[in-house]
Amino acid sequence: MNFQLFGKADQPSLLLIPGLGVSYEIFLPLIRLIEDRYHIIAVENDGFTLGKNTRFTSVDDQAAQVIAYVRDYYKGHLDCAYGLSLGGKILSRVLERNEIEIDHAILDAAPLLPLPKWLVDPLRYYQALNVWTCYHWTGFWKFVFHSHYFDVLLDECKKTWPWGGGKAVRDGYKSVYTNKLEAIYGKDIYFWYGTKEAFVAKPQAEHLLALLPQAHVEVFPGMNHGQLLVDHPDEIAKRINQMMAR
Repeated sequence: MNFQLFGKADQPSLLLIPGLGVSYEIFLPLIRLIEDRYHIIAVENDGFTLGKNTRFTSVDDQAAQVIAYVRDYYKGHLDCAYGLSLGGKILSRVLERNEIEIDHAILDAAPLLPLPKWLVDPLRYYQALNVWTCYHWTGFWKFVFHSHYFDVLLDECKKTWPWGGGKAVRDGYKSVYTNKLEAIYGKDIYFWYGTKEAFVAKPQAEHLLALLPQAHVEVFPGMNHGQLLVDHPDEIAKRINQMMAR
């Protein structure tokens, strides 16, 4: 795991954790909007680094590395953290372990529940094949995902694929979908998802609310998985600023 730093060291800290198959560079449009106001730590998850061959181990290992880094360099405290998809899963595990303090946490479409065991292996191999075949972007997939935004995700997949390959995707997918969030701790926790991913994301939000009734769930009309970050980084910047102002 690598940590890329942006912004000003004397400003509030903001941790960004990307999703499965993409690099920290997916956050660059957001970073450019807010780097004058924050000290930003953008994570490169193992298996999805750029320019370095790495192996994805487990969600718990990724969370442990984040915790150790925050303890070593930020005295165990972050002002804000935002995790997208797999990044949200890692962030939820950090919050579950409750070993560092995070004032505000955003779980963007984080998978908090496991899949049925019989479904995990078929889907993780399908997911790896899907990422590989995404090099051949077709009208069919544009129809499925409803938006040009998926082009950005595909470009990110192309960046990371040479350094972790299908094994990183398969191992990441298996770890994500064989672990259940059992508890969560934090003063101000948000769960975001779009209406076009509600079939998958809504049960995750309901599970979070069962564990932490005071969590904030926000649903974004017309948005698919990761689309808010890709198409509307200004909206995320605005909401982070509002959180921090409180």
